Amino acid sequence: MKIAILSHCTIDEISRDGQVVETPGGPAAYCGITAKNMKSDIELFTKVGPDFKFKQDLEKRGISLSQASFSNNPTTRFLLNIIGTDRELYLKTKCDQIEFSTSDADGFIVSPVFDEVSEEILDKIRDDSDFLLLDPQGYLRRIDSTGKIYLEKTLLDISRITAIKTDPNEAYYLTGLREKDAMIALQRKGVKHVLYTDKQNISMLVKDRMYHLRIPDMKIGDTTGVGDIFCAAFTCSYLKEKDSLWAICFAVGAAQAALETKATGLSKIPSSGAIQQNAAYLYNLVKFIQV
Repeated sequence: MKIAILSHCTIDEISRDGQVVETPGGPAAYCGITAKNMKSDIELFTKVGPDFKFKQDLEKRGISLSQASFSNNPTTRFLLNIIGTDRELYLKTKCDQIEFSTSDADGFIVSPVFDEVSEEILDKIRDDSDFLLLDPQGYLRRIDSTGKIYLEKTLLDISRITAIKTDPNEAYYLTGLREKDAMIALQRKGVKHVLYTDKQNISMLVKDRMYHLRIPDMKIGDTTGVGDIFCAAFTCSYLKEKDSLWAICFAVGAAQAALETKATGLSKIPSSGAIQQNAAYLYNLVKFIQV
């Protein structure tokens, strides 16, 4: 099973409790390593610059960057100020847009961080693939004069998407609605699985059922990349089992396992065993309602 991931690898400057740690990041890294840990092959469509000093770090985790991934322009770089479970995000540099022609992958994760995957490429993947998970954050993000990221309401074609992962703000800027109403609106736009992550509360709308799970209370550290880990776990599980309920348990179990590490950056990516153990426990805790 092969998963294609379209997103930038990034350099993340993570500021927490007065300390700044520089680490490789971006969905290409977090999704890629998670998928590798879950025994999937991956194909990365990404771009990095000459300032990206983490090639060997990724290779140790099973992630290889092709020659086409390298640019003469600086790597996309973010400053993340972590404040409890919230964060402020600043864009410092932006690399080239991603090029894509074709792939024989079984499924695709499209998760731009800032304007690197064109809507034309998204349309091409939608037309050519049987499974497409979209994290729309990069289509909604804008920057102010200081480089601080904010979201803006955006018209984006999300028809014929297998799954979309949004948080409350992203869902609002896609639909103008909140919570259950936003999820139903996304479904009506043509999404098969609507995955809605509100901190520790996770919901999934598929057909006429709304499922709910909650990550147990714990002290929350660095949350960078947890959403990407969630997306990769859902994708790997669904492609293997074709079971929506099992896939959301795997996704939530992966997010929980990542948070339980209390680690910063890529070190929080959990093992397959930790994910599966959590998923099996969560499966018995799922609640649902008819909508």
